Amino acid sequence: MKKIKKYFTIYLSVIALITNSCVEPYTIQKSTFDNAIVIEATITNELKHQKIVVSTTSPIEVNEFLAESNADVRIIDDFQNTYFFEEVAPGKYFSINEFKAIADINYTLIVTTNNGKSYTSEPSRLTNITKIDTVNASKEIDNFGNENISILVDSFDPTGNSKYYRYEYEETYKIIAPYWSPYDLVVTLNTFPFGMEKVFKTKEEKTCYNTLNSNTIIQKETKGFSEDRVSKFPVRVLSKENTIISHRYSILIKQYVQSFEAFTFYKTLNNISGSESLFSQNQPGYFNGNIFSVENSNEKVLGFFEVSSVSSKRIFFNFQDFFPNEPLPPYFTECEPYAPTNRSDGGDPSDLFNEINSGRAKYYQNNLNINFSNPGPYLVVIPKCGDCTHFGTNIKPDFWVE
Repeated sequence: MKKIKKYFTIYLSVIALITNSCVEPYTIQKSTFDNAIVIEATITNELKHQKIVVSTTSPIEVNEFLAESNADVRIIDDFQNTYFFEEVAPGKYFSINEFKAIADINYTLIVTTNNGKSYTSEPSRLTNITKIDTVNASKEIDNFGNENISILVDSFDPTGNSKYYRYEYEETYKIIAPYWSPYDLVVTLNTFPFGMEKVFKTKEEKTCYNTLNSNTIIQKETKGFSEDRVSKFPVRVLSKENTIISHRYSILIKQYVQSFEAFTFYKTLNNISGSESLFSQNQPGYFNGNIFSVENSNEKVLGFFEVSSVSSKRIFFNFQDFFPNEPLPPYFTECEPYAPTNRSDGGDPSDLFNEINSGRAKYYQNNLNINFSNPGPYLVVIPKCGDCTHFGTNIKPDFWVE
């Protein structure tokens, strides 16, 4: 009952949004589940292997990516130049050659699925180019008295021709295992009398890095203002208690200038789905984008082909830059060293042996305070507390600077 109520509320809110707006490019329909093609396609003025994602819908109760594999994906421009794409992962297609969108040229997307169905987009042109001026991290206090770090973006288009912006970010953070040791405790004999020894680690487990991409639609509109200026726009807000800012943090902000049609599509998509995906496979309603079936004009197609200029900037900061001499945010998991006994009874392995042999624990340090609660010779921790690779990679990113 709650799911039906939520479904109906989302649908009504979108109808209200469209009804009360001067924008009428999209028709939204609520219906029972129909299998439909989903195409996420944005090409930019960056020289790179452009990416297009092709999938199909699933029922609203199923949150699963259903790849549309073995499709023929290509883009054709005004001069009949064709840019071919190849599938490098299920449903994810990258241009075989690097290319970038150029101003004043129309680009058209063509997708033919493995079962022979064809889809094409309306011709689209590169949007106005507006660069990010600055990205800053600022310590702020919210309305509830919580301390946060806001990532703020500034940009300005003196021509006044941009007006519609969408943002994505890629955040990378350093992880330091709080109970790391240069030693491991390893099993040398797994039968009676059960042997273990302390050895040097053979891989990096103290310092790691992890990268996450934004998963929401973030937009800003300057239409109606005296200037086409984005000022201190908060693209990302990080709580002081967020573990990912514990040490060193970096964020790459990407600013896409959108056409009016693309901006409206994404805004409507955000309102109708509230999804963590730009093009969720389980939409609670349907509305047209600018991609259509070639053979059947009534076929439902979810997606938008966007040719967008993009600008990006990266910043770094440390937790201590904003909160000097303050305790770090809590780690990803609770960590409490313990010292299980290493005494074997009746030929059975000790508690310590079982913890190490099963992989439930890692060596931290020698136990200098043996007592009733911690009777064993070594303090150990759960692996996540002593091995950072549970939360990231031990390979430092090429762009990383200290």
